[in-house]
Amino acid sequence: MHTALVHDYLNQYGGAERVLEALHDVYPLAPVYTSIYDPAAMPSAMHSWDIRTSWMQRLPAWKRYFRHYFMLYPRAFESFDMRPYNLILSSSSAYGKGIIPPPGATHICYCHTPMRFAWQTDAYVARERIDSLRRILMQPMLASLRRWDVASSTRVTHFIANSKVVAERINTHYGRSATIIPPPVDLAPFQVRPAGDYYLTGGRLVPYKRIDLAIQACTARNVPLVVFGEGRDKAALMAMAGPTVRFVGRVSEQERLDLYTGCKAFLFPGEEDFGITPLEAMAAGRPVIAYHGGGALDTVIEGSTGLFFPAQEAAALEQALHRAEHIAWDASAIRTHAESFGRDRFIARIRDFVVNHHEVDNG
Repeated sequence: MHTALVHDYLNQYGGAERVLEALHDVYPLAPVYTSIYDPAAMPSAMHSWDIRTSWMQRLPAWKRYFRHYFMLYPRAFESFDMRPYNLILSSSSAYGKGIIPPPGATHICYCHTPMRFAWQTDAYVARERIDSLRRILMQPMLASLRRWDVASSTRVTHFIANSKVVAERINTHYGRSATIIPPPVDLAPFQVRPAGDYYLTGGRLVPYKRIDLAIQACTARNVPLVVFGEGRDKAALMAMAGPTVRFVGRVSEQERLDLYTGCKAFLFPGEEDFGITPLEAMAAGRPVIAYHGGGALDTVIEGSTGLFFPAQEAAALEQALHRAEHIAWDASAIRTHAESFGRDRFIARIRDFVVNHHEVDNG
């Protein structure tokens, strides 16, 4: 097979880029087509990859203004010459799925979500704090993007979704079905250890993560909470925190693992398309207390690997904390559940999917 990988952009590192790394493990010789690439922002292991950028790499000040160029991305991906490839795997939450495959090629899109700013505009505007005037000016462009998004979805042979909620969005917006394959989780070595006395939360400290609920609930119950990570919401979160809340900032992989291992439970009050941090906590044998929505519905088992709270309100989270303290959690069972989401399992599922679908497509 002549295979190519496609990714929206390589200028920030997160869950989507971990998926790309795993796809690259499956196809290490495949070139990676992307709109823009900032080597300084990406892991050093990527520096040896065959990464092919679009003409957007030459735009002025794109590192700072890459979001402002949002109307250019469709044309950038459509400009790539995909004729040498009969298998294309795109990792996309926006534009990458819009590449134009040659006739007869199989295009498999691992969809993290249909583009949020086009289809979930209200939530995206609140998340990015876009003012009313800019939102009004963006409306005609967003309408155009939605039309392109639907049209370009027909270029995908098969969709893979990272969670049930994303599969539902793919069906709603594109009228297409999707196979669910959860993203890979790096599983650190596991040892059964006694839980500590603190709760843990963190990640990017931005409004939609709803870290404020964890802070309010733990402050009200006067229980220790450790918050890791950085973000534009940090100052506001620190201002509302009581004396039992401790901020530790950006932490190393080992420091984060130690925090997971030592916590009583991990608090996940936001709504994510999937959410890697809950599974990282479960990989350390710790339960997760999560809002009942989004990707957590695919990963948390009520009463076994964690608990849900029904509304994004501090009082609802407080009640869940109270319930969690009366459950004898089985750390080994929680770890076993997390292992079903491991990187090796993801790679095996992707390989099976490609073999089963690419061979069928090509007789």
